[in-house]
Amino acid sequence: MESRDRLTAGTLHRTLGGLEYFTFGFGTMVGVGWLVVMDDWLGRGGPGGAMLGFLLGALALLPIARTYGRLVREIPDAGAEIAYTERVSPRLPSFAAGWMMVLAYAIVCPWEAVAIGNLLARAFPALNALPLYHVAGKAITAPRLATGLLLTAAVASVNYRGIRPSGRLQDVTTLGLLGCFAVFVTLGFARGAPAQLPPLFARPGTAGAFLSVLLVAQIVPYFMTGFEAVAKESEEARPGFDPSGFGRAITLAVLVAGAFYVLVIGAVAFVFPWRDLVANHLGTEAAFARAFGSAAIARLILIAALLSLLKVFNGNFVAATRMILAMGRRDLVPAAFGAVHPRYGTPARAITLLALLTAAAALLGDALLVPITEVGSLAAGVGWCAACLAFLRGRVGAGGGRGLAMLGAVVSFGIILMKVVPAIPGSFTRAEWIVLAGWCALGLLACGRGRSGTRSSSP
Repeated sequence: MESRDRLTAGTLHRTLGGLEYFTFGFGTMVGVGWLVVMDDWLGRGGPGGAMLGFLLGALALLPIARTYGRLVREIPDAGAEIAYTERVSPRLPSFAAGWMMVLAYAIVCPWEAVAIGNLLARAFPALNALPLYHVAGKAITAPRLATGLLLTAAVASVNYRGIRPSGRLQDVTTLGLLGCFAVFVTLGFARGAPAQLPPLFARPGTAGAFLSVLLVAQIVPYFMTGFEAVAKESEEARPGFDPSGFGRAITLAVLVAGAFYVLVIGAVAFVFPWRDLVANHLGTEAAFARAFGSAAIARLILIAALLSLLKVFNGNFVAATRMILAMGRRDLVPAAFGAVHPRYGTPARAITLLALLTAAAALLGDALLVPITEVGSLAAGVGWCAACLAFLRGRVGAGGGRGLAMLGAVVSFGIILMKVVPAIPGSFTRAEWIVLAGWCALGLLACGRGRSGTRSSSP
């Protein structure tokens, strides 16, 4: 097998800087959950429980983020978890870590393809017309499906033509979201009142407050997966980029995302009685519209959500295709997926594959994507744990950081346990176990079709 250096040298274009790494890290994390499932967050924890849950969850992820920062500084490889684990473990665990992270990113793409129709239908109800068929009791309408497929084609086209346009899209959408966020959150706190907040927790008493925080903290990993996407684009840094900038971008992304979630929850609870929001299953934009008596604020929030959807789709698409590229280079999947376009410097075959899979999955609607998404949450925990354990077993940099890596491994292992231990609320049901088994079987098939070879060496 050709050496990894020979396959990759001078192929991926190197154009990304510090701003792009921050926007890819933050942008791959924050989607549209803050708009569409605010009622679920407040129903789980109340305003106090939800804000504390996201705050503590973000802080718990910092050791993992810092460990990734050290790893990517020393090993700038698109394979990330694969590159880290292959140094200290056999071929199969390295493949497993990479394969699970592919799922964690790839499943977000059809979710966003479906979500674009749901989001636009809030402003244009005509998109709910012309049902084509039903999946699990939910109608798939022609306008929504067409919107999702067009978005998939657009994101794939941008990615196909180079990392530079992908990075620009990520910058514009992320900064646009943060600008809109600053406006409506400021208005929310200015217009609202602390009297709307009580009760702070969804359940009474000290034990109820603890459970309220726990139920929200449990879902934080899903809504904050993506900071490690910076590692997947690390080979595409512009010449002269300071490698320590990777770690700064990752840490900043986690901190800003945590603050984003805490502030948007607080703003919503300030402007609208949160129990009424939960009882009526309202979204963030509806709560603001009723509180302000104006549709303009709702339109601003919907614009912010649209920008957020575009960036999270783009960010996860880039990360997933780089993982597939890295696996193709190592013959962990068919080597054809390790090819890079000679003109655009992008993993063209991986992009085409992911676009086709996204379009096919979008045909199912969101009903059947739920169990796959739950497995995606587990997958991220597996990848994080593998990276932290690889750091502990290997020798990276000048030393230090082992305490953070050990804490990161404990946190990520806890995330895995929350999904697989039946006694824990929110753990896997039969549907999720079937999906996990299917994904593992598909991985073994893909690995089997790759050429046999020795474990690749890292640069």
